[in-house]
Amino acid sequence: MKSLYAKILGCFILTIAVSLALFVGPARSAADRSLRQQGNPIMRMLAMQVADARQAYETGGSSMLAQYLARLHQFMGSEHHLVDSAGTDLVTGESRSKLLASAISELRPVPSGERLVLTRSTEDRRYHLVVIGPPLLSPWTFAPYFALVLALVAFLCWVLAITIASPLRRMAMAVDRFGGGDLTVRLRFRRKDEVGELARTFDKMADRIETLMMAERRLLQDVSHELRSPLARLSFAAELVKTAPNRNVAVDRLQKEIGRLTDLVSSLIQVTRAEGDPGACRAEQIDLPALVREIADDCAIEAAVRDCQIDIEANAGIEVVGDPELVRRAIENVLRNAVRYAPDSSIIEVKVFSSGAYARVAVRDYGPGVPEYALSKIFHPFYRVDDSRNTQTGGVGLGLAIAWRAVELHHGNIAASIANPGLLITIDIPGTGPGLRAAAG
Repeated sequence: MKSLYAKILGCFILTIAVSLALFVGPARSAADRSLRQQGNPIMRMLAMQVADARQAYETGGSSMLAQYLARLHQFMGSEHHLVDSAGTDLVTGESRSKLLASAISELRPVPSGERLVLTRSTEDRRYHLVVIGPPLLSPWTFAPYFALVLALVAFLCWVLAITIASPLRRMAMAVDRFGGGDLTVRLRFRRKDEVGELARTFDKMADRIETLMMAERRLLQDVSHELRSPLARLSFAAELVKTAPNRNVAVDRLQKEIGRLTDLVSSLIQVTRAEGDPGACRAEQIDLPALVREIADDCAIEAAVRDCQIDIEANAGIEVVGDPELVRRAIENVLRNAVRYAPDSSIIEVKVFSSGAYARVAVRDYGPGVPEYALSKIFHPFYRVDDSRNTQTGGVGLGLAIAWRAVELHHGNIAASIANPGLLITIDIPGTGPGLRAAAG
């Protein structure tokens, strides 16, 4: 049987058959033993009736016998006749020899539609009590009930099979579509049983595979798109090395282009790792003010070249739980971005404080900022604002994208707003620590 419904129905029918056999067999065997030990109750009752009928006849004649048989008919609902050894009715005088010949001396099944005729004789076999009752019920009498039970069982099996088989069919179709390249297919089952757990496991697997596949596709697209210009410039610089009168300048340019290309590839790899392997994130307790000061020290050299100053204002005791490297990367990219676009001899303000249940890092520069329409777009990979954030004054457009992905992996938020002048970027990460609890209290 290939159909799950047929298997379930067969199992149910087999279970019912075995259950009936296990119940009916011992019950019938016990009843037979009881009858053998105690005698058939009906036949014992007939023996009492034939003795009473004999006594009534021998004591009061046919009239008293008729009264006794009438009472039996009234209370028992069956015809009773007392006949002699020749088969003559002792009340009416009719011959009931044929009826006596057809009677049975113990209960046993008879064909459907025939009357049940029983007889019981006195010990000396002078008198015979003949009882005529309704026919025994045929096994086919209960056929409609059996059919109703089977129909009910079949319906319940159908409901059970649909409950099990239908989700499995949906899952099979979803797996087939997913294997065919539709990475967006999901089951979204709300069931709490094993089928629902299997569906949720599939959805998690599909999310994971889709993330990996999309990250790989995006990496290939980004690489193919972004490497064209650097490779073209690199080829041109290589030609200049051959023909330029000042080879040192040409070599410096070649090394500069190689450095840009290296930075681009490194940034692409970081984005792909962040998107493709979120499960690899470590979870550690991070002292956020200490981490921000450490990052500011690393960026101080770049800021000093522009005669800029990084001003830090941090509340103590603010901590977050997350991957130290990803959190560092997010804050460092935002801070380096601010240093890159800050005017000469200006201040980059960095604040660390609590905001509700979140630890917030706010970085502001006093540079040209970005248009309002670009506030959300600057976190997209390779997006640049033409006026100020191009490849000459900025990077390849991946720093804020890496920061956005790192913050998202920590279930936080990152946003940009116009500071007028300058740009304000805030990073919110779910926080812990005494400083956060004190602020919340």
